[in-house]
Amino acid sequence: MKRALVSVSDKSGVVDFCKSLVKNGFEIISTGGTYKILVENGIKAIEIDEVTKFPECFEGRVKTLNPFVHGGILHRRDKQSHLDQAKELGVEAIDLVCVNLYPFKATIEKTDDFEEIIENIDIGGPAMVRSAAKNFDGVMIVTDADDYVKVIDAIENEKNTLEFRRNLMIKAYEHTAAYDSMIANYMNTRFNGGFGEKQFIVGNKVMDTRYGENPHQKGALYEFDKHYSDNFKTLKGEASFNNLNDLSGAVKIASAFGAENAVCITKHGNPCGFAIKDTLLEAYEEALKCDPVSAFGGVVAVNGVVNKELALKMNEIFLEVIIAGRITQEAQEVFASKKRIKLFEMGSEKLLLANDAKDFKHIDGGFVYQDADKVNNDEVKNAKLMTTRDATSQEKKDMEIAYKVASLTKSNCVVYVKNSAMVAVGMGMTSRVDASECALKKAKAMGLDVTGAALASEAFFPFRDSIDAAAAAGVKSVIEPGGSIRDEEIIEAANEFGMSLYFSEVRHFLH
Repeated sequence: MKRALVSVSDKSGVVDFCKSLVKNGFEIISTGGTYKILVENGIKAIEIDEVTKFPECFEGRVKTLNPFVHGGILHRRDKQSHLDQAKELGVEAIDLVCVNLYPFKATIEKTDDFEEIIENIDIGGPAMVRSAAKNFDGVMIVTDADDYVKVIDAIENEKNTLEFRRNLMIKAYEHTAAYDSMIANYMNTRFNGGFGEKQFIVGNKVMDTRYGENPHQKGALYEFDKHYSDNFKTLKGEASFNNLNDLSGAVKIASAFGAENAVCITKHGNPCGFAIKDTLLEAYEEALKCDPVSAFGGVVAVNGVVNKELALKMNEIFLEVIIAGRITQEAQEVFASKKRIKLFEMGSEKLLLANDAKDFKHIDGGFVYQDADKVNNDEVKNAKLMTTRDATSQEKKDMEIAYKVASLTKSNCVVYVKNSAMVAVGMGMTSRVDASECALKKAKAMGLDVTGAALASEAFFPFRDSIDAAAAAGVKSVIEPGGSIRDEEIIEAANEFGMSLYFSEVRHFLH
Protein backbone atom coordinates (compact mmCIF):
# COMPACT_ATOMS: atom_id res chain seq x y z
CA MET A 1 0.00 0.00 0.00
CA LYS A 2 1.25 3.48 -0.88
CA ARG A 3 1.33 6.18 1.77
CA ALA A 4 0.47 9.89 1.53
CA LEU A 5 1.44 12.48 4.12
CA VAL A 6 -1.18 15.25 4.18
CA SER A 7 -0.70 18.35 6.36
CA VAL A 8 -2.24 21.54 5.03
CA SER A 9 -2.94 25.01 6.32
CA ASP A 10 -5.38 25.73 3.48
CA LYS A 11 -7.86 22.90 3.89
CA SER A 12 -10.04 23.69 0.88
CA GLY A 13 -10.64 20.52 -1.13
CA VAL A 14 -8.48 18.34 1.10
CA VAL A 15 -11.29 16.02 2.23
CA ASP A 16 -12.31 15.09 -1.31
CA PHE A 17 -8.65 14.79 -2.30
CA CYS A 18 -7.94 12.35 0.51
CA LYS A 19 -11.09 10.34 -0.25
CA SER A 20 -9.80 9.93 -3.80
CA LEU A 21 -6.36 8.94 -2.53
CA VAL A 22 -7.87 6.28 -0.27
CA LYS A 23 -9.97 5.00 -3.18
CA ASN A 24 -6.73 4.65 -5.12
CA GLY A 25 -5.05 2.56 -2.45
CA PHE A 26 -3.27 5.21 -0.38
CA GLU A 27 -2.91 5.14 3.38
CA ILE A 28 -3.18 8.65 4.83
CA ILE A 29 -0.79 10.04 7.45
CA SER A 30 -1.77 13.41 8.86
CA THR A 31 -1.17 16.02 11.55
CA GLY A 32 -3.12 18.31 13.89
CA GLY A 33 -6.03 20.17 12.35
CA THR A 34 -5.79 18.27 9.06
CA TYR A 35 -5.98 14.92 10.86
CA LYS A 36 -9.01 16.12 12.81
CA ILE A 37 -10.96 17.28 9.76
CA LEU A 38 -10.19 14.06 7.87
CA VAL A 39 -11.38 11.85 10.73
CA GLU A 40 -14.51 13.99 11.19
CA ASN A 41 -15.31 13.33 7.55
CA GLY A 42 -14.96 9.59 7.87
CA ILE A 43 -11.48 9.21 6.41
CA LYS A 44 -9.27 6.71 8.16
CA ALA A 45 -5.94 8.39 8.88
CA ILE A 46 -2.80 7.68 10.90
CA GLU A 47 -1.72 10.46 13.27
CA ILE A 48 1.85 11.59 12.73
CA ASP A 49 3.20 10.52 16.12
CA GLU A 50 2.38 6.89 15.26
CA VAL A 51 4.92 7.25 12.45
CA THR A 52 7.51 9.34 14.27
CA LYS A 53 7.24 7.29 17.48
CA PHE A 54 7.75 10.62 19.22
CA PRO A 55 5.15 12.98 20.63
CA GLU A 56 4.42 16.38 19.15
CA CYS A 57 6.24 18.79 21.46
CA PHE A 58 7.14 22.38 22.29
CA GLU A 59 3.59 23.59 21.63
CA GLY A 60 3.60 22.10 18.15
CA ARG A 61 6.95 23.55 17.08
CA VAL A 62 8.30 20.03 16.53
CA LYS A 63 6.12 17.31 15.07
CA THR A 64 7.32 16.26 11.59
CA LEU A 65 11.06 16.95 11.96
CA ASN A 66 11.85 13.30 12.30
CA PRO A 67 13.92 10.67 10.40
CA PHE A 68 10.90 8.37 10.06
CA VAL A 69 9.19 11.20 8.12
CA HIS A 70 12.13 12.56 6.15
CA GLY A 71 13.70 9.15 5.67
CA GLY A 72 10.38 7.89 4.33
CA ILE A 73 10.30 10.77 1.87
CA LEU A 74 13.97 11.07 0.92
CA HIS A 75 15.32 7.56 0.48
CA ARG A 76 15.88 6.67 -3.16
CA ARG A 77 13.68 3.97 -4.60
CA ASP A 78 16.19 3.21 -7.38
CA LYS A 79 19.10 2.42 -5.02
CA GLN A 80 19.15 -0.97 -3.33
CA SER A 81 21.41 0.34 -0.57
CA HIS A 82 18.76 2.94 0.32
CA LEU A 83 16.00 0.33 0.27
CA ASP A 84 18.05 -2.00 2.45
CA GLN A 85 18.87 0.75 4.94
CA ALA A 86 15.22 1.86 5.10
CA LYS A 87 14.23 -1.71 5.93
CA GLU A 88 16.99 -1.98 8.53
CA LEU A 89 15.89 1.25 10.22
CA GLY A 90 12.18 0.53 10.02
CA VAL A 91 11.56 3.49 7.72
CA GLU A 92 8.47 3.08 5.56
CA ALA A 93 8.20 4.90 2.24
CA ILE A 94 6.03 7.99 1.88
CA ASP A 95 5.01 8.24 -1.77
CA LEU A 96 3.02 11.47 -1.83
CA VAL A 97 3.39 14.61 0.27
CA CYS A 98 0.58 17.16 0.30
CA VAL A 99 1.62 20.25 2.25
CA ASN A 100 0.89 23.96 2.15
CA LEU A 101 2.27 26.35 4.67
CA TYR A 102 1.18 28.33 7.73
CA PRO A 103 -0.68 31.52 6.73
CA PHE A 104 2.15 33.97 7.37
CA LYS A 105 0.72 36.60 5.03
CA ALA A 106 -2.73 36.45 6.63
CA THR A 107 -1.10 36.73 10.06
CA ILE A 108 0.92 39.89 9.32
CA GLU A 109 -2.16 41.46 7.74
CA LYS A 110 -4.28 40.93 10.86
CA THR A 111 -1.81 41.57 13.69
CA ASP A 112 1.35 43.39 14.67
CA ASP A 113 1.93 41.01 17.61
CA PHE A 114 5.45 39.78 16.92
CA GLU A 115 5.11 36.69 19.11
CA GLU A 116 2.05 35.55 17.14
CA ILE A 117 3.83 36.32 13.89
CA ILE A 118 6.85 34.26 14.89
CA GLU A 119 4.62 31.30 15.78
CA ASN A 120 3.12 31.44 12.28
CA ILE A 121 6.45 30.80 10.60
CA ASP A 122 6.27 27.25 9.31
CA ILE A 123 9.34 25.06 9.87
CA GLY A 124 8.30 21.45 9.38
CA GLY A 125 6.15 22.26 6.35
CA PRO A 126 8.91 23.75 4.16
CA ALA A 127 11.25 20.94 5.26
CA MET A 128 8.80 18.29 4.08
CA VAL A 129 8.08 20.14 0.84
CA ARG A 130 11.79 20.48 0.07
CA SER A 131 12.47 16.84 0.91
CA ALA A 132 9.67 15.58 -1.31
CA ALA A 133 10.67 17.95 -4.12
CA LYS A 134 14.28 16.77 -3.95
CA ASN A 135 13.14 13.18 -4.32
CA PHE A 136 10.59 13.91 -7.08
CA ASP A 137 11.93 10.88 -8.97
CA GLY A 138 9.91 8.70 -6.60
CA VAL A 139 7.62 11.08 -4.67
CA MET A 140 4.74 13.34 -5.70
CA ILE A 141 4.80 16.74 -3.97
CA VAL A 142 1.50 18.65 -3.95
CA THR A 143 1.50 22.23 -2.66
CA ASP A 144 -1.48 23.76 -4.46
CA ALA A 145 -5.11 22.79 -3.86
CA ASP A 146 -5.82 23.65 -7.51
CA ASP A 147 -3.67 20.64 -8.47
CA TYR A 148 -5.66 18.03 -6.55
CA VAL A 149 -7.78 17.05 -9.57
CA LYS A 150 -4.70 16.82 -11.84
CA VAL A 151 -2.88 14.62 -9.31
CA ILE A 152 -5.78 12.21 -8.95
CA ASP A 153 -6.11 12.09 -12.73
CA ALA A 154 -2.39 11.29 -13.00
CA ILE A 155 -2.69 8.50 -10.43
CA GLU A 156 -5.79 6.97 -12.01
CA ASN A 157 -4.83 7.29 -15.66
CA GLU A 158 -1.14 6.37 -15.76
CA LYS A 159 -0.06 9.98 -16.15
CA ASN A 160 2.21 9.99 -13.09
CA THR A 161 5.28 10.46 -15.24
CA LEU A 162 8.68 11.83 -14.33
CA GLU A 163 7.80 15.02 -16.23
CA PHE A 164 4.56 15.38 -14.26
CA ARG A 165 6.38 14.97 -10.95
CA ARG A 166 9.12 17.35 -12.12
CA ASN A 167 6.52 20.04 -12.75
CA LEU A 168 5.14 19.49 -9.24
CA MET A 169 8.72 19.74 -7.92
CA ILE A 170 9.29 23.12 -9.60
CA LYS A 171 6.02 24.42 -8.19
CA ALA A 172 7.01 23.19 -4.73
CA TYR A 173 10.33 25.05 -4.73
CA GLU A 174 8.54 28.16 -6.01
CA HIS A 175 6.15 27.77 -3.07
CA THR A 176 8.87 27.57 -0.40
CA ALA A 177 11.00 30.26 -2.08
CA ALA A 178 8.08 32.68 -2.16
CA TYR A 179 7.26 31.84 1.47
CA ASP A 180 10.79 32.46 2.74
CA SER A 181 11.05 35.61 0.62
CA MET A 182 7.87 36.96 2.20
CA ILE A 183 9.25 36.33 5.69
CA ALA A 184 12.63 37.92 4.91
CA ASN A 185 10.98 40.97 3.34
CA TYR A 186 8.65 41.34 6.31
CA MET A 187 11.53 41.17 8.79
CA ASN A 188 13.50 43.74 6.82
CA THR A 189 10.45 45.98 6.66
CA ARG A 190 9.91 45.70 10.39
CA PHE A 191 13.52 46.10 11.47
CA ASN A 192 15.50 47.62 8.59
CA GLY A 193 13.09 50.11 7.05
CA GLY A 194 12.42 47.75 4.16
CA PHE A 195 15.95 47.93 2.79
CA GLY A 196 17.88 44.92 4.08
CA GLU A 197 20.93 43.22 2.64
CA LYS A 198 18.68 41.17 0.35
CA GLN A 199 15.54 42.23 -1.49
CA PHE A 200 13.13 39.67 -2.91
CA ILE A 201 10.63 40.47 -5.63
CA VAL A 202 8.12 37.66 -6.09
CA GLY A 203 5.27 37.58 -8.57
CA ASN A 204 2.75 34.99 -9.67
CA LYS A 205 2.35 34.40 -13.39
CA VAL A 206 -0.96 35.59 -14.77
CA MET A 207 -0.28 34.86 -18.42
CA ASP A 208 2.32 34.69 -21.15
CA THR A 209 2.25 37.52 -23.64
CA ARG A 210 2.71 36.71 -27.34
CA TYR A 211 6.15 38.31 -27.02
CA GLY A 212 7.91 41.08 -25.12
CA GLU A 213 8.49 44.62 -26.34
CA ASN A 214 9.56 43.14 -29.68
CA PRO A 215 8.75 39.85 -31.44
CA HIS A 216 12.16 38.32 -30.71
CA GLN A 217 11.69 38.73 -26.93
CA LYS A 218 9.69 36.42 -24.66
CA GLY A 219 7.30 38.07 -22.23
CA ALA A 220 4.80 37.37 -19.45
CA LEU A 221 2.67 39.18 -16.88
CA TYR A 222 3.30 38.50 -13.19
CA GLU A 223 1.23 39.97 -10.37
CA PHE A 224 1.44 40.88 -6.70
CA ASP A 225 -1.46 39.94 -4.42
CA LYS A 226 -3.81 38.80 -7.21
CA HIS A 227 -4.39 42.35 -8.48
CA TYR A 228 -4.86 41.22 -12.07
CA SER A 229 -6.48 37.85 -11.29
CA ASP A 230 -9.12 39.53 -9.15
CA ASN A 231 -9.68 42.78 -11.05
CA PHE A 232 -8.49 42.61 -14.67
CA LYS A 233 -10.96 41.10 -17.10
CA THR A 234 -10.38 40.61 -20.81
CA LEU A 235 -13.48 41.26 -22.91
CA LYS A 236 -11.95 41.35 -26.38
CA GLY A 237 -8.48 40.71 -27.76
CA GLU A 238 -5.29 39.81 -25.95
CA ALA A 239 -3.14 42.20 -23.91
CA SER A 240 0.39 42.45 -25.27
CA PHE A 241 3.49 43.25 -23.22
CA ASN A 242 3.41 46.86 -24.51
CA ASN A 243 -0.35 47.13 -23.96
CA LEU A 244 0.09 46.21 -20.30
CA ASN A 245 2.77 48.86 -19.82
CA ASP A 246 0.62 51.50 -21.51
CA LEU A 247 -2.49 50.41 -19.60
CA SER A 248 -0.70 50.80 -16.29
CA GLY A 249 0.29 54.39 -17.02
CA ALA A 250 -3.15 55.34 -18.33
CA VAL A 251 -4.97 53.79 -15.37
CA LYS A 252 -2.70 55.51 -12.84
CA ILE A 253 -3.52 58.92 -14.33
CA ALA A 254 -7.25 58.32 -14.92
CA SER A 255 -7.76 56.99 -11.39
CA ALA A 256 -5.70 59.69 -9.65
CA PHE A 257 -8.78 61.85 -9.06
CA GLY A 258 -10.96 59.57 -6.98
CA ALA A 259 -14.47 59.05 -8.34
CA GLU A 260 -14.36 61.93 -10.84
CA ASN A 261 -15.27 61.38 -14.49
CA ALA A 262 -11.71 61.25 -15.80
CA VAL A 263 -10.48 59.97 -19.16
CA CYS A 264 -6.82 59.55 -20.05
CA ILE A 265 -5.48 58.77 -23.52
CA THR A 266 -1.90 57.48 -23.76
CA LYS A 267 0.48 56.52 -26.51
CA HIS A 268 3.68 54.58 -25.79
CA GLY A 269 3.15 55.14 -22.08
CA ASN A 270 2.82 58.93 -22.34
CA PRO A 271 -0.43 60.90 -21.90
CA CYS A 272 -1.60 62.68 -25.04
CA GLY A 273 -5.03 63.60 -23.70
CA PHE A 274 -6.74 64.00 -20.35
CA ALA A 275 -9.92 65.63 -19.08
CA ILE A 276 -12.39 65.64 -16.20
CA LYS A 277 -15.93 66.69 -17.09
CA ASP A 278 -19.52 66.27 -15.91
CA THR A 279 -19.91 63.17 -18.09
CA LEU A 280 -17.44 60.64 -19.39
CA LEU A 281 -18.52 61.41 -22.95
CA GLU A 282 -17.58 65.07 -22.49
CA ALA A 283 -14.33 64.05 -20.79
CA TYR A 284 -13.38 61.81 -23.71
CA GLU A 285 -14.23 64.48 -26.28
CA GLU A 286 -12.12 67.08 -24.46
CA ALA A 287 -9.24 64.66 -23.88
CA LEU A 288 -9.19 63.78 -27.57
CA LYS A 289 -8.85 67.44 -28.58
CA CYS A 290 -5.41 67.69 -26.95
CA ASP A 291 -3.72 65.47 -29.55
CA PRO A 292 -6.04 63.47 -31.82
CA VAL A 293 -3.11 62.53 -34.05
CA SER A 294 -1.26 60.73 -31.25
CA ALA A 295 -4.52 59.27 -29.93
CA PHE A 296 -4.86 57.25 -33.15
CA GLY A 297 -3.97 53.69 -32.17
CA GLY A 298 -3.70 54.74 -28.53
CA VAL A 299 -4.84 53.45 -25.15
CA VAL A 300 -7.85 55.00 -23.40
CA ALA A 301 -8.49 54.61 -19.66
CA VAL A 302 -12.00 55.54 -18.55
CA ASN A 303 -12.61 56.03 -14.84
CA GLY A 304 -16.16 54.76 -14.98
CA VAL A 305 -18.57 52.85 -17.20
CA VAL A 306 -18.34 52.93 -20.98
CA ASN A 307 -21.93 52.97 -22.30
CA LYS A 308 -23.22 52.74 -25.86
CA GLU A 309 -23.14 56.52 -26.44
CA LEU A 310 -19.50 56.81 -25.39
CA ALA A 311 -18.60 53.68 -27.35
CA LEU A 312 -20.07 55.15 -30.55
CA LYS A 313 -17.97 58.28 -30.12
CA MET A 314 -14.79 56.29 -29.37
CA ASN A 315 -15.43 54.04 -32.33
CA GLU A 316 -15.06 57.00 -34.73
CA ILE A 317 -11.26 56.60 -34.71
CA PHE A 318 -8.93 53.63 -34.40
CA LEU A 319 -8.10 52.95 -30.76
CA GLU A 320 -6.01 49.92 -29.88
CA VAL A 321 -7.01 49.48 -26.24
CA ILE A 322 -9.83 50.61 -23.98
CA ILE A 323 -9.87 49.90 -20.25
CA ALA A 324 -12.64 51.04 -17.94
CA GLY A 325 -14.34 50.26 -14.67
CA ARG A 326 -16.93 48.47 -16.77
CA ILE A 327 -17.89 48.29 -20.44
CA THR A 328 -21.60 47.57 -20.94
CA GLN A 329 -22.79 44.77 -23.20
CA GLU A 330 -24.29 47.36 -25.57
CA ALA A 331 -20.95 49.16 -25.73
CA GLN A 332 -19.13 45.89 -26.43
CA GLU A 333 -21.48 45.28 -29.35
CA VAL A 334 -20.52 48.67 -30.80
CA PHE A 335 -16.85 47.62 -30.82
CA ALA A 336 -17.55 44.08 -32.08
CA SER A 337 -16.93 44.93 -35.73
CA LYS A 338 -13.48 46.37 -35.00
CA LYS A 339 -11.14 43.40 -35.24
CA ARG A 340 -8.06 45.04 -33.79
CA ILE A 341 -9.51 46.80 -30.76
CA LYS A 342 -8.87 45.29 -27.31
CA LEU A 343 -11.29 45.75 -24.44
CA PHE A 344 -10.58 45.29 -20.74
CA GLU A 345 -12.47 46.13 -17.57
CA MET A 346 -11.95 46.13 -13.82
CA GLY A 347 -15.37 44.72 -12.99
CA SER A 348 -16.31 47.74 -10.87
CA GLU A 349 -17.83 51.16 -11.41
CA LYS A 350 -14.40 52.80 -11.37
CA LEU A 351 -10.83 51.88 -12.22
CA LEU A 352 -8.86 50.13 -9.49
CA LEU A 353 -5.22 50.54 -8.50
CA ALA A 354 -3.10 48.06 -6.56
CA ASN A 355 -1.32 50.98 -4.82
CA ASP A 356 1.96 49.10 -4.53
CA ALA A 357 4.05 50.34 -1.62
CA LYS A 358 7.37 49.78 -3.41
CA ASP A 359 8.76 50.46 -6.86
CA PHE A 360 11.79 49.14 -8.71
CA LYS A 361 13.52 49.45 -12.05
CA HIS A 362 15.96 47.16 -13.79
CA ILE A 363 19.39 48.59 -14.48
CA ASP A 364 22.31 46.75 -16.04
CA GLY A 365 23.51 44.22 -13.50
CA GLY A 366 20.73 44.68 -10.97
CA PHE A 367 17.83 46.89 -9.99
CA VAL A 368 17.17 50.03 -8.01
CA TYR A 369 14.44 49.79 -5.41
CA GLN A 370 12.48 52.51 -3.67
CA ASP A 371 9.31 53.51 -1.87
CA ALA A 372 6.59 54.05 -4.46
CA ASP A 373 5.94 57.69 -5.29
CA LYS A 374 2.52 59.06 -4.51
CA VAL A 375 0.98 62.49 -4.92
CA ASN A 376 -0.83 63.24 -1.68
CA ASN A 377 -4.25 64.80 -2.09
CA ASP A 378 -3.25 67.84 -0.04
CA GLU A 379 -0.08 68.73 -1.95
CA VAL A 380 -1.78 71.25 -4.23
CA LYS A 381 -4.20 72.39 -1.54
CA ASN A 382 -1.29 73.13 0.83
CA ALA A 383 1.05 74.55 -1.81
CA LYS A 384 2.53 77.94 -0.90
CA LEU A 385 1.48 81.01 -2.84
CA MET A 386 4.71 82.78 -3.80
CA THR A 387 3.25 85.73 -5.74
CA THR A 388 0.82 88.57 -5.12
CA ARG A 389 -1.90 87.12 -7.35
CA ASP A 390 -3.98 84.22 -6.01
CA ALA A 391 -5.47 81.64 -8.35
CA THR A 392 -9.20 81.34 -8.96
CA SER A 393 -11.05 78.19 -7.91
CA GLN A 394 -11.05 76.87 -11.50
CA GLU A 395 -7.35 77.64 -11.85
CA LYS A 396 -6.69 75.71 -8.65
CA LYS A 397 -8.63 72.75 -10.04
CA ASP A 398 -6.62 73.00 -13.27
CA MET A 399 -3.39 73.18 -11.27
CA GLU A 400 -4.31 70.03 -9.38
CA ILE A 401 -4.97 68.16 -12.62
CA ALA A 402 -1.81 69.45 -14.28
CA TYR A 403 0.27 68.66 -11.20
CA LYS A 404 -0.96 65.07 -10.88
CA VAL A 405 -0.62 64.34 -14.60
CA ALA A 406 2.90 65.84 -14.61
CA SER A 407 3.85 63.69 -11.62
CA LEU A 408 2.83 60.55 -13.50
CA THR A 409 4.55 61.49 -16.77
CA LYS A 410 8.16 61.01 -17.87
CA SER A 411 10.55 63.78 -16.80
CA ASN A 412 11.36 66.45 -17.85
CA CYS A 413 7.68 67.23 -18.05
CA VAL A 414 5.30 70.18 -18.13
CA VAL A 415 1.52 70.00 -18.40
CA TYR A 416 -0.94 72.75 -19.37
CA VAL A 417 -4.56 72.37 -18.27
CA LYS A 418 -7.53 74.63 -19.04
CA ASN A 419 -11.09 74.13 -17.83
CA SER A 420 -10.20 70.69 -16.43
CA ALA A 421 -8.76 69.41 -19.71
CA MET A 422 -5.15 69.00 -20.74
CA VAL A 423 -4.38 71.32 -23.66
CA ALA A 424 -0.63 70.76 -23.96
CA VAL A 425 2.02 68.40 -22.63
CA GLY A 426 5.77 68.12 -23.08
CA MET A 427 7.42 65.05 -21.65
CA GLY A 428 10.68 63.13 -21.61
CA MET A 429 12.70 66.12 -22.74
CA THR A 430 16.31 66.84 -21.85
CA SER A 431 15.51 70.39 -20.74
CA ARG A 432 12.45 71.86 -19.10
CA VAL A 433 12.24 74.84 -21.42
CA ASP A 434 12.28 72.44 -24.38
CA ALA A 435 9.37 70.57 -22.78
CA SER A 436 7.49 73.86 -22.29
CA GLU A 437 8.09 75.07 -25.83
CA CYS A 438 7.38 71.68 -27.40
CA ALA A 439 4.05 71.49 -25.58
CA LEU A 440 3.04 74.99 -26.69
CA LYS A 441 4.09 74.32 -30.28
CA LYS A 442 1.92 71.17 -30.33
CA ALA A 443 -1.05 73.05 -28.82
CA LYS A 444 -0.75 75.75 -31.51
CA ALA A 445 -0.62 73.09 -34.23
CA MET A 446 -3.81 71.56 -32.82
CA GLY A 447 -5.52 74.96 -32.74
CA LEU A 448 -5.84 74.91 -28.95
CA ASP A 449 -5.94 78.18 -27.03
CA VAL A 450 -3.72 77.97 -23.95
CA THR A 451 -4.76 81.42 -22.69
CA GLY A 452 -5.77 81.18 -19.04
CA ALA A 453 -4.34 77.68 -18.59
CA ALA A 454 -2.58 76.38 -15.52
CA LEU A 455 0.98 75.10 -15.90
CA ALA A 456 2.53 72.37 -13.76
CA SER A 457 6.06 71.03 -13.66
CA GLU A 458 7.06 67.91 -11.73
CA ALA A 459 10.38 69.55 -10.74
CA PHE A 460 11.53 73.12 -10.30
CA PHE A 461 12.12 75.52 -13.18
CA PRO A 462 15.86 76.22 -13.18
CA PHE A 463 15.50 79.45 -15.19
CA ARG A 464 12.78 81.99 -15.90
CA ASP A 465 12.71 81.10 -19.62
CA SER A 466 9.88 78.59 -19.06
CA ILE A 467 7.87 81.25 -17.22
CA ASP A 468 8.52 83.70 -20.07
CA ALA A 469 7.26 81.14 -22.61
CA ALA A 470 4.19 80.37 -20.51
CA ALA A 471 3.36 84.07 -20.09
CA ALA A 472 3.63 84.62 -23.83
CA ALA A 473 1.08 81.82 -24.28
CA GLY A 474 -1.33 83.41 -21.78
CA VAL A 475 -0.78 81.11 -18.79
CA LYS A 476 -2.17 82.61 -15.57
CA SER A 477 -1.21 80.11 -12.88
CA VAL A 478 1.81 77.90 -12.27
CA ILE A 479 2.59 75.17 -9.76
CA GLU A 480 6.01 73.57 -9.27
CA PRO A 481 8.01 72.15 -6.34
CA GLY A 482 10.41 75.09 -5.99
CA GLY A 483 13.89 74.54 -4.64
CA SER A 484 15.99 76.14 -7.37
CA ILE A 485 18.82 78.54 -6.49
CA ARG A 486 17.01 80.89 -8.86
CA ASP A 487 13.60 80.64 -7.18
CA GLU A 488 13.58 84.39 -6.53
CA GLU A 489 14.12 85.00 -10.24
CA ILE A 490 11.20 82.68 -11.05
CA ILE A 491 8.94 84.42 -8.50
CA GLU A 492 9.92 87.82 -9.83
CA ALA A 493 9.08 86.75 -13.40
CA ALA A 494 5.67 85.40 -12.32
CA ASN A 495 4.86 88.66 -10.51
CA GLU A 496 6.04 90.63 -13.51
CA PHE A 497 3.47 88.83 -15.69
CA GLY A 498 0.70 88.91 -13.08
CA MET A 499 0.73 85.14 -12.63
CA SER A 500 -0.14 83.02 -9.62
CA LEU A 501 2.87 80.89 -8.65
CA TYR A 502 2.69 78.09 -6.10
CA PHE A 503 5.44 75.91 -4.63
CA SER A 504 4.40 72.41 -3.53
CA GLU A 505 7.87 71.70 -2.09
CA VAL A 506 7.59 68.08 -3.28
CA ARG A 507 9.39 66.85 -6.38
CA HIS A 508 7.92 64.02 -8.47
CA PHE A 509 10.57 62.92 -10.96
CA LEU A 510 9.60 59.94 -13.12
CA HIS A 511 12.59 58.62 -15.04
